[in-house]
Amino acid sequence: MTANDSTQQPATYDSAFLKACRREPVPHTPVWFMRQAGRSLPEYRKVREGIPMLESCTRPELITEITLQPVRRHDVDAAIFFSDIVVPLKAIGLDLDIKPGVGPVVEQPVRTRADLARLRDLTPEDVPYVTEAIGLLTRELGGTPLIGFAGAPFTLASYLVEGGPSRTYENAKAMMYGDPELWADLLDRLADITAAFLKVQIEAGASAVQLFDSWAGALAPADYRTSVMPASAKVFDAVAGYGVPRIHFGVGTGELLGLMGEAGADVVGVDWRVPLDEAARRVGPGKALQGNLDPTVLFTDKDTVAAKAREVLDAAAGLEGHVFNLGHGVMPSTDPDALTRLVEYVHTATAR
Repeated sequence: MTANDSTQQPATYDSAFLKACRREPVPHTPVWFMRQAGRSLPEYRKVREGIPMLESCTRPELITEITLQPVRRHDVDAAIFFSDIVVPLKAIGLDLDIKPGVGPVVEQPVRTRADLARLRDLTPEDVPYVTEAIGLLTRELGGTPLIGFAGAPFTLASYLVEGGPSRTYENAKAMMYGDPELWADLLDRLADITAAFLKVQIEAGASAVQLFDSWAGALAPADYRTSVMPASAKVFDAVAGYGVPRIHFGVGTGELLGLMGEAGADVVGVDWRVPLDEAARRVGPGKALQGNLDPTVLFTDKDTVAAKAREVLDAAAGLEGHVFNLGHGVMPSTDPDALTRLVEYVHTATAR
């Protein structure tokens, strides 16, 4: 069912978060944090104790509890579905795991055309735990929106080609430059898998989706436009008919902000390296922005946090729509109380 199939608006429709995404007037600037559900919370560490990461992403009741924890604690304006960008790849049968202290590791990297055969289509039956968990979550969240998410094709391709995390992306870039046809086919296949994963989340009840292109900042704009943007655009196009806001985020993407918006996002996420007023100039009209407090600011005293948050809000003053967030994810050793105070500060400072 798409958003246009019903005349009755969902309980989340008039939330500050969705209003900001639609560039409508808001009662206050909405706040949520990337990685708000995670290791910074003692309650998260307790419920995850002894449970491997990928297993925790397949237990509906555990997913629900972890997703709700920061909403209860911080009073954020949106929840984000607890999962991992490699979940859909694991679900279609790829041999990979998330190793503590390392990240996703792929047993057999994708390096040849024959390897593409392992990337079959993803169906809802592959991820029943996602549908079940989102059903549980939307009942609990009521009027608080739930953000679904997926990894963007470039970032997924980089993990698959490199076999794990990389600082240089030499194998992925070598394929992109040296075998552009294979690269394009790989990203196109991943775009289909990613779109299917987002569709499952939206159809189960997610109110918005975010595409994480965590590694796109490694690319020059010309390479992004030619070799990456078509696949990201395919993902955004595939879910456009649902009418939910589509957010696009990457790290170190200051030179790509305009292209990331052009790919089809309704909201462009901005890291801390570019002030929001400058980011708005680069993105152009017709898009909301999300961001962009440096996560390390949260390790200072509360007055400094407030002052730095004020700088972000001042830079966002002329935006068509603004969702307050960090410029990247919450760091594991962040004091949860600092996040709670930050939410309260932004709500109070922007109350209309």
